[in-house]
Amino acid sequence: MPGAPDMPRIVTLDLKDLSATHALAARLAGLLRAGDAVLLEGPLGAGKSEFARAVLRAAAGDPGLEVPSPTFTLVQSYDLPAGTVHHFDLYRLDGPAGLDELGWDEALEGIVLVEWPDRLGPYAPAEALRITFEPGAEEDARIAHLAGWDERLGRLAA
Repeated sequence: MPGAPDMPRIVTLDLKDLSATHALAARLAGLLRAGDAVLLEGPLGAGKSEFARAVLRAAAGDPGLEVPSPTFTLVQSYDLPAGTVHHFDLYRLDGPAGLDELGWDEALEGIVLVEWPDRLGPYAPAEALRITFEPGAEEDARIAHLAGWDERLGRLAA
């Protein structure tokens, strides 16, 4: 429709089990490059941390990589072949006020994975890949809604 704003393309994936979630994480890890932001959304228990852990392990090429949750430290950084990856868990923040102390601006020069990105407020990168998780019908099943990264979204959703 002329004059209508472009609607973001959203791809929905049915991840039937943990291996499907890990396969998506491995595809994402293969596409990451400096300057990327991946925003992981969804309710508690939807699989954000499991997915972030799988991305980091795949990006490191090390399935045994220790990936502690950054729930209390708020950020964990990893020097990986694709670049430095900063895994943020902003659940305990009320808003963007504490981002400077966490090194947010410097982290954006590398790759950022962010759980609870609603806490970023206006600092959420416009060009980010947003992945929203929701629980699926089975215990380890998830539904993932992907938006952003139009030029790479097809390869990620394959």
